[in-house]
Amino acid sequence: MKLNIGFIGCGKMASAIIKGVLAADNNNSYLIRGAEVNEEFAKLASERLGIEVSADSKALVKASDIIFIATKPNNVVEVLKNIKDELTSEKLLVSIAAGVSTSKIENIVSDIRVVRIMPNTPALVNLGMFGICEGSKASDRDVELIEKLLSSLGRSIKVEESQMDIVTAISGSGPAFFYQVIEDMARAGEKLGLDYEKSLILAAQTALGSAQMVFNRGETSVQTLIDNVATKGGCTYVGICEMKEKDSTKMFFDVIDKTTQKANALGKD
Repeated sequence: MKLNIGFIGCGKMASAIIKGVLAADNNNSYLIRGAEVNEEFAKLASERLGIEVSADSKALVKASDIIFIATKPNNVVEVLKNIKDELTSEKLLVSIAAGVSTSKIENIVSDIRVVRIMPNTPALVNLGMFGICEGSKASDRDVELIEKLLSSLGRSIKVEESQMDIVTAISGSGPAFFYQVIEDMARAGEKLGLDYEKSLILAAQTALGSAQMVFNRGETSVQTLIDNVATKGGCTYVGICEMKEKDSTKMFFDVIDKTTQKANALGKD
């Protein structure tokens, strides 16, 4: 028996999840449908994703076992008020809206099981990162169900809801920050005389390999990994010293801090 999954909102983040789940669903276990704000948007989303997408979110909720709220944060309240009469205790509501707390959702749709996740777009290449927390009515089984659904798309961690805005800043927004670092390194190589595309390949593959080294480090600290490359007196050491002189630690803290604050503010709009 297929699990019916509905997405209200089929934007970039929802599309990443939808495409990833469909690509990994070898057993044809899921039937995924979507809803968009109007017929024109619904048609475009359907063509893009290869699934049924309509402009009738109430009908979508009725037909779904799991409903993903994937709209912009400032539209969540309106959407919930529109569909609340169609929600029953058998359905699981999953929100991917940045900054919107489960309590805010529960205030509108009381007695409904709510799970909140923060995905990121690398789910498109099965290297996503998801933060997960549950509302007051949701169970460990609900969380496990969502973790299983997302398992083919990357990694997930369960966190306290008070930490979700930090998760949003690090992994939700993080891909853009890493793209910027990769681009900056590639442009530096280009400026110094290396072809841009070659510089980009060097930077991107190095980032990918370095991330895998972190996952494979065992009991070794990240600082030890740094020290193993940045031998004192060597060329890497000079580069690390330059980063410290420019206070890269403070820069990245400020990036994550400001992004966290913005994520928190989104839920209050």
